[in-house]
Amino acid sequence: MERRKFSCRKNTLQEKSYFCSSWPLLIHRRFPSESCNFHVQALSFITGPAVVPGYFSVDVKNVVLILNGREKAKVFYAIQWLLYVQNLVQTQKLQHVAVVLLGNEQCNNEWINQFLKRNGGFVELLFIIYDSPWINDMDVFQWPLGVATYRNFPVVEASWSMLHNERPYLCNFLGTIYKNSSREALLNILKQDGIDKLCWVSVREQWQPQETNESLKNYQEALLQSDLTLCPAGVNTECYRIYEACSWGSVPVVEDVMTAGGCGNTSAHPRAPLQLLKSMGAPFIFVKNWEELPAVLEKEKTIILQEKIQRRKMLLHWYQHFKTELKMRFTNILESSFLMNNKG
Repeated sequence: MERRKFSCRKNTLQEKSYFCSSWPLLIHRRFPSESCNFHVQALSFITGPAVVPGYFSVDVKNVVLILNGREKAKVFYAIQWLLYVQNLVQTQKLQHVAVVLLGNEQCNNEWINQFLKRNGGFVELLFIIYDSPWINDMDVFQWPLGVATYRNFPVVEASWSMLHNERPYLCNFLGTIYKNSSREALLNILKQDGIDKLCWVSVREQWQPQETNESLKNYQEALLQSDLTLCPAGVNTECYRIYEACSWGSVPVVEDVMTAGGCGNTSAHPRAPLQLLKSMGAPFIFVKNWEELPAVLEKEKTIILQEKIQRRKMLLHWYQHFKTELKMRFTNILESSFLMNNKG
C-alpha cells in the first residue's frame, strides 16, 4: 500500500495555534513519554515562529491542522488558519484536511461547524478534546487532553523506586480552590478528622497559568509520594492532573460529574463524562461526591505495599497502552479515510 506523506506546521506566536499533521510532533506535545519514531517515514512536520497563515509552502496533499479553540482570542486565530487552508483546498493545492481541536472547556465549539465536510466544508476528520455530543467515531473522534507540556511537565520514566517504594502520603491535592465549587467541599472534607494530615494538600485561591520551578518540583514530588491523586472537576471534568498522576503511578481519584456547558449529558451518553478514558478501561477510582472520599481512604489504609506495587505497575502499563493504542488509531483513521476518499 502506498504511504502518503503528511505535513505539519506549528505557529508558536502569541496565539498558540498549530498547523500540523505530524503524529510524532502531536505525541511529543500531548504525551511526551512516547517515542517519536512511529511511522516517521509517512509523516513529517515543519515548525517555527515564522510560520503564520499565508506563509506556507505546500508540497504535500494531506494536512492535519492542530488548533486551539479554548477561548475567543484563540478561536480568532484558528479561523484564520482554516480560511487559509480552505483556499488551498479550493485551488486544489491540498487534497485532504483533518483537524485536532483543543476545544472549549464548556464545549462551545460551534464556530468550527461550518468548516466540517458534513456541513459543506472541507475538514474531513475532527479529533476533539473534551467530551462532546458530536463524537460519532465516523468523522468526529474524542482526543485526550494529556499532560500540561505548556507548563513544562516533563517526560517521566518509570524507575524501580517509583514502583516499589512506600509512599508516605495516602493522597494529594495541589490546586486552586474556586468559590462555590466542589473543590471547596473537597477541602472541607480533607479537614475533617485530620484527613489532611494523611495527604499532601496545598491550595491557592487564584489559578496560575505558569508554574515556577519550585511549584513544579513540589507538584511532581507530591505525585511521586502519594498513592492517590485527587482530581476534582474544574471548568471541565477532564484535567491535566489525571494524566500527570498516571505518569507518576499515582492512581487518579476522579470526580465523575458532568460540568456546565454543552459537553453532553449522562442520559444520552451513559459513560459521560470522560467517555474515552472509561471506554479504554482506565483503572481509576471514580466518585460522584467527595463525601465518598473518607471511605476510599479508609480502604486505602488496608492495602499492603505489595498490592500497591502491583497496582502501580498496572496503572503504568495501562497508560502506556492507552497512548500507543490512540497513536495507532489516529494514523489508521487518517490513512483509511484519506486513501478511501482518493479511490472514491
